[in-house]
Amino acid sequence: MTTTVPEAIERGRNLAVPALRATVDRLHPRLRRVVAYHRGWVDAEGNALPGGGGKLVRPALALLSAEAAGAPAEVGLPAAVAVELVHDFSLLHDDLMDGDTERRHRATAWTVFGADGAILAGDALLGLATQVLLEVPGEAGRRAAYILGAGVQDLVRGQAEDLHFESRMDVTVADTLTMEDGKTGALLSCSASLGAVLAGAPDKVVDGLAEFGSRLGQAFQLVDDLLGIWGDPAVTGKPVLSDLRSRKKSVPVVYTLNHGGADAEALRAFLTATDEPSEDELHRVAALVERAGGREWTTTEADKQLTACESLINSLNLPADAAGGLIALARFVTERDR
Repeated sequence: MTTTVPEAIERGRNLAVPALRATVDRLHPRLRRVVAYHRGWVDAEGNALPGGGGKLVRPALALLSAEAAGAPAEVGLPAAVAVELVHDFSLLHDDLMDGDTERRHRATAWTVFGADGAILAGDALLGLATQVLLEVPGEAGRRAAYILGAGVQDLVRGQAEDLHFESRMDVTVADTLTMEDGKTGALLSCSASLGAVLAGAPDKVVDGLAEFGSRLGQAFQLVDDLLGIWGDPAVTGKPVLSDLRSRKKSVPVVYTLNHGGADAEALRAFLTATDEPSEDELHRVAALVERAGGREWTTTEADKQLTACESLINSLNLPADAAGGLIALARFVTERDR
C-alpha cells in the first residue's frame, strides 16, 4: 500500500530543516559533523548531500499543535526543533545500545565515528533541546522545557525496560505496551502538545493533544513491531526479519510467548539460543508467530489506537485545518506497508 505524504510533513520539513541546521551549527565542530552525518546532511567525509533527515513527523506534529491552539505554525517552531533534537539523541544512543549497524540504508553514526562520538553527540543534542525551549520568552518556554524533560524521563525509562526485557522470559503484553508507551509514545506526546503550550492553549487542549500523541506513539510502535518482522527493507531501512535476527521481544513475539502451547515453547527455545540464526530459521519463526496470532493481534491493536486518536481530535473542537492535519498525519505514520 502506498500512502500520500501529508501536506503537514512537507510544510514541517520546509520550516523545521533550516531551524534545525542553524541549531545544530551551535555544536562543537566534531559533534556537529556526527549529527550532520546521522541526519543525512553529509557523508562520512563531511561532503554535503541532498535531502536527508527523515520524514520529520515530530516537528510536523509540533507545528500542527500550535495551529490547533489557534496560533501560526511558526509559534511551534522551537518545539519542533526541540523534539527532533531529542529524537536524534535517542536514535544515536539506541543504535549503539542495540548494536545496529544500519539506519536509513547507511552505516549508523557509531560505526563511523565510534561509540564515544555517538554518545557525546547525543548528549549535546539533549542539552541543546532544553536550551531551545528555555530561550522562548515567558512562562510558556519554561513550561514546555519542563514537559519535555518529563517526556525524556519516560523515554529513558522505556529504553531501560526494553534492555531489561532482553534477559527476561516472563514479559507480558501489558509490560511491552507500557515499555513502548515510554520509548515511543512519550516523545510523540510532547510533539503533539508542546506547540500548543507555546501558543498558550488551555489545559484541556494541551492534555488532549498529549494523549493523542501518546496513543499515536503506541500505534506507531505497534506498526514498527510488525515491520520489524514482516516489513520490506525498502520501507524499514533495516535487513529483513531484523527484530527476529536480534531476538527482540516485540509485541507479536511476546503475544506468542504468552499464548502457550507448542508454538510458545518453540519460540522460547529460539529466543534463549545463542547461535546465529539461519535465514530458514528466521522465516520459520516468523511463520510461527503469525500462526499463533501475534501478527493479527498487533495489527488489530494498532488500528484501535488509531481510531482512539481520531476520536480524541474530534472531541477537542480544534480549528478544522489543524484537526484534519493531525488526523492525516496519524494515518500516514500508521498506514505504512504492514
